[in-house]
Amino acid sequence: MSGPALHLALEIDGDGAHPAAWRRAAHAPDRLLTPRRVAGVAAVAENAGFTLITLEDGVLPPGAGPDPVGRIGAVERAAFAAASTSTVGIAPVVPVTYAEPFHVSSQLASLDHISAGRAGWVVTEEELPEAARAWGRPPVADASARARESRNGVEVARALWDSWEDDAVIRSVATSRYLDRERLHYIDFTGETYAVKGPAIVPRPPQGQLVVLGRPDRVPAAGLDVGFVEGRDPAAVASAAAAAGTPRVLAEIEVALDTPEATAAERVADLGRHAAWSDRGRLRHIGSAEQLVLLLSELSRHVDGVRLHPLVLDEDLPVLSRLVLPALSERRLVARPLPGTSLRSTLGLERPANRFAVAAPAALEDAR
Repeated sequence: MSGPALHLALEIDGDGAHPAAWRRAAHAPDRLLTPRRVAGVAAVAENAGFTLITLEDGVLPPGAGPDPVGRIGAVERAAFAAASTSTVGIAPVVPVTYAEPFHVSSQLASLDHISAGRAGWVVTEEELPEAARAWGRPPVADASARARESRNGVEVARALWDSWEDDAVIRSVATSRYLDRERLHYIDFTGETYAVKGPAIVPRPPQGQLVVLGRPDRVPAAGLDVGFVEGRDPAAVASAAAAAGTPRVLAEIEVALDTPEATAAERVADLGRHAAWSDRGRLRHIGSAEQLVLLLSELSRHVDGVRLHPLVLDEDLPVLSRLVLPALSERRLVARPLPGTSLRSTLGLERPANRFAVAAPAALEDAR
């Protein structure tokens, strides 16, 4: 018996999850950072039926030793992908360990407008001390302090997204008024490392609040719409999902699939000659498409979806598109986004009311 339909997310940063994935990429080395590459991968994911694509990011380049990789900023890539797609959700990684939440909230609100309500935000942390030097900021050294910065950053961004009510922009030619200033609100946040007083400089996002994704052990579940959970086997994933406390839960899975040219194990071994595929504590599938379908069918009883991290995008994404998603569709195990639908709606999340618009009638009623 099959479980509920799954929302499938795909991480599309770089050439794949393996640090040496670029060695098996199908494109020329100088094509990785081109707009055509971003648009092409996003289009394949959308046509295959993925709910969401995510784009990893950080102030430091990924990879080490002989395998460093450059990247364009995730928000910039997401904006380009948004303009060349129509249904798939797009969620860049934006750490707020050092970045100013005011600017982050503006970037992400702009992305939601560009994508017509298909944007999300993956909250992560800058863990390496070199990141602090790159930002010119004092290091946020311990895990609790980094978690505090993520928690505060989400709180500030959410408040700023509400600082414009939905109907704040009136564009009245008759009265020469563009904005109703009564519908703009100041937030007042003071944390340990910064203070923010609104309102935002970008109107409220089409979704009201972008979909915020992250790890519940790093950001309180109350600040997240979607929790990423990990575990080395389905039982561990199920246990983590039950404890997540977020409205939706996606399991993290690293995948290496058999291809017509080589088995998954052969491909992993080939890349292992150059660099180790580090163990991040995630469920890892190395094998056939059919076995992956069975694994996802099992997980559908415990999670709302999965985020797949392919070994090599150019090799694994075609197999996912041709064999895995069609098989899941036959079993009615994949939830496909519909044209004109926001990411929140696709995930079954309600559009939240504006906190200031809700508070005003309540305050008036109390005054009576």
